[in-house]
Amino acid sequence: MTNFVSSDMQVRLIEGVRDAGEQVLKIYRGDFEVETKADESPLTEADMASHHALLALLEELTPDVPVLSEESGEIPFATRQQWQRYWLIDPLDGTKEFINKNGEFTLNVALVEASVPVFGIVHAPVLDTTWWGQQGLGAYKIEGGAKRAIQVRQLPDPETEAWKIVGSRRHGAAEFETFCAKLPRNERVSMGSSIKLCLVAEGSADLYPRLAPTSEWDTAAAQAVVTAAGGEVLDAHTLEPLRCNQQDSVLNPWFIVCGQRDERWEKALKEALPA
Repeated sequence: MTNFVSSDMQVRLIEGVRDAGEQVLKIYRGDFEVETKADESPLTEADMASHHALLALLEELTPDVPVLSEESGEIPFATRQQWQRYWLIDPLDGTKEFINKNGEFTLNVALVEASVPVFGIVHAPVLDTTWWGQQGLGAYKIEGGAKRAIQVRQLPDPETEAWKIVGSRRHGAAEFETFCAKLPRNERVSMGSSIKLCLVAEGSADLYPRLAPTSEWDTAAAQAVVTAAGGEVLDAHTLEPLRCNQQDSVLNPWFIVCGQRDERWEKALKEALPA
């Protein structure tokens, strides 16, 4: 078993991410301006404050490990493909949720080893909740100061309990509805940011189909949590695990997060995908 991040390092990383979250909270609770990036996505001072805080943290703790951040500018694939190990971060996942002040945004930090997210921290400052996990060593949640181990739940018998399906507030609504309509009895929950993946990891939801675009920094940290909790994050078309840093683009394919594979949802997913 590989100990990618030692226990002491985990503690320092979690504390550092939560400290960055405190900086974000101060901005969130005040007045802030919103800029528009070249891709039309929003940017706030909180994105950059978190970016700089997380960069400083990782450079202090692991100076020899490169960092790819959503806000660090483009790093050519020719450079990235040489990386065996690197940090992949989204300083503020769910900027639109931040702007709308619904609290559903996160700070995401992932360690990627040989294209696989092996360790991840997802911190939701407004919720005072942190999820983290490491390949082979389990997943955990701190909520209101209390720490507990988490794991995916067994997919229930839909005759006695509805499947819980979590979806995006803003993206892929038509495909999501098609997918859910083809499932056995289910309940739907809308949520912002990478919290959706963490709900599957902790057993609060059974499936999260993401049938709309995302980038690798949106998902890598939570993917590490999901897999550490016993679940999977799978390419929606191939049902192979998502991998990072495989091409020039950092865009993910459409994907699904699950606790267990099941032919019923696999069939529904296939029918929901465009021809």
